[in-house]
Amino acid sequence: MTHTHHHEHHHHHGEVSEKSIKYLIISFVINMLLSVVEIIGGIVAGSVSLIGDALHNTSDAFSILIAVIAFKIGHKKATKKYTYGFKRAEVIGGFVNLILLFISGLYLVAEGIERLIIPQKIDGWLIIFVSVLALIVDALTAKISHHDAHHNANMKMVFLHNLADAFGSLGVILSGVSIVLFDVYFVDGVVALIIAIYMIFQSVVSFKPIVNILMNAAPENIDLNKIEKAIKKIKGVEDVHHIHVWCISEHDVSLECHIKGSDLELVHQISDLLSQKFEINHCNIQLENEDCCHKCDL
Repeated sequence: MTHTHHHEHHHHHGEVSEKSIKYLIISFVINMLLSVVEIIGGIVAGSVSLIGDALHNTSDAFSILIAVIAFKIGHKKATKKYTYGFKRAEVIGGFVNLILLFISGLYLVAEGIERLIIPQKIDGWLIIFVSVLALIVDALTAKISHHDAHHNANMKMVFLHNLADAFGSLGVILSGVSIVLFDVYFVDGVVALIIAIYMIFQSVVSFKPIVNILMNAAPENIDLNKIEKAIKKIKGVEDVHHIHVWCISEHDVSLECHIKGSDLELVHQISDLLSQKFEINHCNIQLENEDCCHKCDL
């Protein structure tokens, strides 16, 4: 039997420029400073919605940091210890960020409900001032990330996060306006709950895709039955088994399988098929000229 490893390298249009990465680092610093201002402002003003917007903004700031780290270490070469490289660091960071986002959302739910039951006096003008500042920063950060958002999934997520932050800031501004004009304080709790529900929803929706990658699950868009049928159609392939498909990172799909056949050229034909039809460019194909002599339990 023959073990053959096939790995095609492609230069993706999704690569982000160094200039964009520098802008992201600046965005991270500004967003963290903004979060500190919002938390202090929320405590002084007594606004739970402003604190909620700060928590969400902090989470998104860490999302920017995770994106920057991923872009930086994703280009590092694999080592003898980390044979697959460092691309999964982005997924691990995303998972940690997800848990923090969920916990922050639960905290806001409790605080928002408490404010609805027992409304407290709030400084509306301070809320408006801080939220307008937050809206400006969120809009600028969204503008920075929008440049690469159309061709890079990571940048697209950063853009959408900041866009959501901008809408959150608008909600807090409305809360401040309702307090200043109508002396209505329960709106602060309502806005806090809306932000909390969004945070929890976002974390729950993102949970399954991230866990699937960490668990080496086959990508949602990959049909193993179609791959098996396509390989078996190649002339000279007697059987295919022991098929495993998983993601190293969000976009890098790997496959390994055992092929029964006698021609080494089959490996190259199968590799080309997987690359062109299924966009799988990292393959490990074991060619056998007899039935598998050992158990393929996995």
